[in-house]
Parts: sequence; structure tokens; C-alpha cells
Amino acid sequence: MNFEEYRTYDATGLAKLVADKEVTAEELLTLARTRAAAVNPRINAIVRDVPATPAADLDGPFAGVPFLIKDLGQDYAGLPTSAGSRALMSLPAAEHATIVARWIDAGLVIFGKTNTPEFGAKGITEPVAWGPARNPWNLAHTPGGSSGGSAAAVAAGIVPCAGANDGGGSIRIPAGTCGLVGLKPGRGLTPMGPGAGESMHGAAVQGVVSRTVRDTAGMLDVISGGEPFGPYVPGLPAAPFASCVGADPGSLRIGVRVPSAINPSPHPEAFAAVEAAVRALTELGHHVDELPQAPFDDAALAREFLRGWFVSTAWQVAETKRLTGAGDESFERDTLVLAALGRATKAVDYVDAVARRHEHTRRLTTFFESYDLLLTPTLATPPPKIGEFDLPPLLERGADVLLKTRTARLLRYTKIVDDMVDKNLGWVPYTQLANLTGRPAITLPLHWTASGLPLGVQFVAPLAGESLLIRLAAQLERAVPWSDRVAPV
Repeated sequence: MNFEEYRTYDATGLAKLVADKEVTAEELLTLARTRAAAVNPRINAIVRDVPATPAADLDGPFAGVPFLIKDLGQDYAGLPTSAGSRALMSLPAAEHATIVARWIDAGLVIFGKTNTPEFGAKGITEPVAWGPARNPWNLAHTPGGSSGGSAAAVAAGIVPCAGANDGGGSIRIPAGTCGLVGLKPGRGLTPMGPGAGESMHGAAVQGVVSRTVRDTAGMLDVISGGEPFGPYVPGLPAAPFASCVGADPGSLRIGVRVPSAINPSPHPEAFAAVEAAVRALTELGHHVDELPQAPFDDAALAREFLRGWFVSTAWQVAETKRLTGAGDESFERDTLVLAALGRATKAVDYVDAVARRHEHTRRLTTFFESYDLLLTPTLATPPPKIGEFDLPPLLERGADVLLKTRTARLLRYTKIVDDMVDKNLGWVPYTQLANLTGRPAITLPLHWTASGLPLGVQFVAPLAGESLLIRLAAQLERAVPWSDRVAPV
């Protein structure tokens, strides 16, 4: 098998070849490593090697398939999980994360860890620790974040599927920028242990980015289910998720919304992406309504999301300092600013932000009484260029002064939070809803811009709606195939 042939198979297809003894796991690993050696210097997707020698007795539904895990929240025993931070570059994990153990049990051959922003705190992947990951469709642009390295590796053909996780869009944003399928499972369905029962009060979940719906469904079967460390015993569907691929989703009623309070005037390509989806849906017999307003208060949700993110970052910095003895110099400026804002947040305000998630959940639940799914663009703009979100030099110097004098908490009295909403969430205002409400959501690559960049569309489902999302996604995949599109890198 050569690379051109390897590239045509998804993980499910490769696993069948291995099971039928048409190719060996060693051959596949060699192809993946050779492809990585050829393209990774340009896309900077893989940041750490994982020693891998496929065992002769590999077993499981994905036995022999090369795989990459994210260098955040997916610990591999004996190797550091840097979380994109210089402070954690040398602290080895004591044991496998539960999800990593499940991937190993499924027969996947893990050979590397992928790039991520520091603590996964951005929708782009440009950490100081590793340098920026780049989009295989255009190297001047971001592959998104925080699972940007995984998405870049899949889009570049290194692997057909890779580990990812999502606390505010970190599966869907990079999948949406790289022309991939990205499913964020509902709260509690996939494990976060053993280090934690859940992350960000359940807003963050584990998953993958992939080229095909059947890989996404098959991987969800592999990783779903509770664990002794978890806070829930999640409800699982009566039939495997993989069995939903090819099943009729029925005639669905779908509400669509493009403008948001955070970005009232999305890029024309965002409208074009949704229009392409609506055409395909209508031809398939679904009923699509344009919504006059969002079915939730998206402006309030954005601010509550950021307040929780600030506090989470403050805790993460403090915990990392405790574990490693690192000082402020080991963290990025932006991270320290977020942490300062978190420390300046009153406890009652943080609890208020978490409690108000229920208001958004109730509004969304009311929406689902009339509709089966909510459709939005995944991104409000095409993927930004590398460095587009760097602070201007004057603001960098000002932030440095505030951090050095321990007065960065004063930033909460300025317009910086509003500016962060506009700048950092303005191009991705749609994804946080599913995290804070705990609902499943999927992005699909149904549109490429005039300049050749992907711009996905997102479907949000009700509670336990993963099976419905997979049925519809597979139907759209048959109607508007995408997996044969190859990134120019």
C-alpha cells in the first residue's frame, strides 16, 4: 500500500484491511509516520512522539489503525501532557487517561500527541511552547482550536481520525476549519477520568475529529460509557451508534439562525455555508425554518461562558504552579491575564454564571418542543490567519506592567471582557451553547469558501440526540460527499 491508497481509507476501512490480513499494522504505522515526516514540519500538528510497536495480537474494532491523541486531557502513562504550556513540558503522567485506555483496548496504535493552545483556552492553536499549528488547506491560516493539531493531522492525511475534546467548541471549531466531521457528545457520555470526574462542571467532553461519519460513530461506541471516577452513569442508546449510519433520520423540522448578538453580521461565507446546508436538507425532505431570533440569550451566555473560563484558567495556573513549582515566567501573557481576571471574579458571581446555565437549557428545551435540531454555521468567518489575534505591542506592554505590578485584576473594571467577547468569540459565537447546556452537537464540512477554505455547519440536538445527529450526518454525507476532498498540503 502507498500513501495515495492509504489516504482513501477511513479508520473503519483500514481496520477491515488489517482484520482481513490485506495489510499489517506495521505497514500502516510506517505510512502514517512517513506522511507525518513529510508534512508535520509545515503544519506543526504533532508535538510529541509516542513510542509505538504494534503488538502481534492486537484486537478490537479499530485494531491496527494509526492514531494520535491530543496533548491535553488525554494522558499517556510515562509521558508528559503539556496542555500547550511550558510549565508542564516535563511532568510525566502516572497512568493512562480512561479514554486513552479505551482507544488502546480498541486496538488503535497511538504514535503521537497533537498541538493545543495553553490549557486549551483559545479557539486557535498558537502556543508559545510549541509554536502555531497550521491549516493544511492554507498554511497562512489557523486550523482552529483547541484540538487544532488533531484536526490539522487528519486533514493532512497523517491519520484518518484523531483524539480531541471540547469545552467551548474545541472539537467543532477545528473540524469546521479543516473540512472534518466533529461531534461533541452530550454531557457525561464520555469519560474524563481518572484524574477528574468531569471538567468545567461537565461542559468539557472527550471525542474525536474524523473524515467520515462512520468513524465518528464507531469511535463514539468505543469511548462512551461511565467509569468509577465519574459523577454519572450515562444513558446509552439501545443500538450502537455505528448502526445509525445509513438509518433513515425521518423528516426533520430544523430551525436555522446565522446572526448572533456577538456577531450580528457574520461573513457572507457563513451565510453561504448555511444556504448550502439548507438546500441539501430541503432536497432530502426536511423542513427548515429561518428563526427571527436565537432561541436563547447568546450575549448573556457568552459572558457567562467567559466568566467560567477565567476562573477555570486561574485554577489551572495555580494547580500547575503547585505541581511543578513554576513561576509566572512559565506561562503565556494571555493566560496570566485570564487567570488574573479569574482571581478577580467574586465567588458569588462565578456561582451565578454556573447557575444561569439552567436558563439557557430551559430556553433551548422549549425550542426543541417545536424543532428537532438547531442549525447554525460552525464559524461566523472563514478561518483567521495565524497571528491575527496577537495583542498589539502597546497592549502587550500595558498587560506586562499590570501583571508585574500585580494589578491585572483592575482589568475587570475596563472594557476588556467586552473586547474579548467581540474578538475571541466573534468568529466562533455558536459553539458554547452546546457545552453550557450539555447538549450534543456536530459540525459537518458542507461548504468551502471561494478561496478554498472549509467553513462547516453545526447541528445542535436535544438531550441524548447523538444517534439522531449521526443518522442525519450520514444522510448528508451520502448526498454531498466530502471525504474525497484532499487538502493541498
